[in-house]
Amino acid sequence: MIPITEAGRFALGDLTLQSGATLPGATLSWKSFGTLSPAKDNVIVYPTSYSAHHTDVEWLIGADGVLDPCRWFIVIPDMFGNGLSSSPSNTPDYPALVTTTDIVRAQRRLLVEQFGVERIAAVYGFSMGAQQAYHWAALYPDAVARAIIVCGSARTSAHNKVFLLSLLAALEAAPEHVGGGRFSAEPKGGLKAFARIYAGWAMSQDWYRAGLHLSAPGTRDLDDFLDHQWEPGFTRRAAADLYAQANTWIHSDISANELYDGDLVRALNTIKARVLLLPGRTDLYFPVADNAAELPHLAAGALHPIPSIWGHLAGSPQGNPDDFAFLKKQVRAWLD
Repeated sequence: MIPITEAGRFALGDLTLQSGATLPGATLSWKSFGTLSPAKDNVIVYPTSYSAHHTDVEWLIGADGVLDPCRWFIVIPDMFGNGLSSSPSNTPDYPALVTTTDIVRAQRRLLVEQFGVERIAAVYGFSMGAQQAYHWAALYPDAVARAIIVCGSARTSAHNKVFLLSLLAALEAAPEHVGGGRFSAEPKGGLKAFARIYAGWAMSQDWYRAGLHLSAPGTRDLDDFLDHQWEPGFTRRAAADLYAQANTWIHSDISANELYDGDLVRALNTIKARVLLLPGRTDLYFPVADNAAELPHLAAGALHPIPSIWGHLAGSPQGNPDDFAFLKKQVRAWLD
C-alpha cells in the first residue's frame, strides 16, 4: 500500500499574478506520500500535467514505482486551473492568464509555509508538469538539487503553440462560448472536436499504424476508440478549465519574468540543478530537438530520449510496461 501522509488545501489569500491581476482567495490542493525526514532533505515535488488531478498521476508512486515513497516525501500540488486548485470552474473571477511562473511561485509558498521545506531533493514533472519542474529549477536555482523533465521543455515552441491554439479555436467556435474561455453551458460539440484534435497529436503515427488504438478490449474501430476510449478523458473536465490550462501552456517560458527578461539562454545557464531530460522519441509536442537545444546551456544535464512509438504518452506510461521500465530505470538512477 502507498503510504499517504496527508492531503489538503493551502490558502494563499488574494494572489497577485505576473500580469498584475489578482487571483482572489487562491488555494492549492495537494497530496503527499511518504514521510518527511527530520532534516527535511528527502522532498520531491511532483506537479500535475494538463487536465490531470493528483489522483490521475499518483499511479507512478510506489515501492516498485518510478518514485518510491518509502525513501522520498513526495508532494503533488494540483496545478491552478485543473479543477481542484483555484480554477475557472470554482473561481468566478479567475484571471484571463495564470502563468507557469505564477503557479510555481504559489507551490514554493506551499512547500515553505505548509511543510517548512526550503530546499528540495528533486522536482519531477511530465508534460505541463515538466514545464513546472523546469520553472522550479530556473526560479529557485539554490533550492532545487535535481530536476527531471519528462516530455517537456523550458519554453513552449511555436509548433506546440499551433496545436494549442487549434484546441482553443475548437472551444471558441462552440455556440456556448461567451468569450474569454467562459461558457454558458458545457460545449459538447466543442469538446468532441477538441478531443479529436488532441488524439492526432498525443500518440505518434507509428502508434496508430501499429493498431494500438484498437488494443482496449471491445474497441472495434477508430471511431469507437475516439468516442469511448479517448474523448471521456476530456469531457470529464470543465471546458473553462481546459481552456485556462491551455492558455497557461501557450505562455510557458522559464525566462518570461523579471529575473531573465526573456533571455532563455541566461535562464538555462542559471540553473544549478542536475537536469535529466527525458523526451519521447516520437513526441509531437516536445520533440527531442527542443531538449537537445537546451542541453548545452545547462551546467549539469543529461538527455535520454524514451525509445517509444507512444508519442507524448511515452512519458506517462500507465499500462505500458516497456516505457515504464525505461522511465523507472532512468529516474531512479538520477535520484541515486
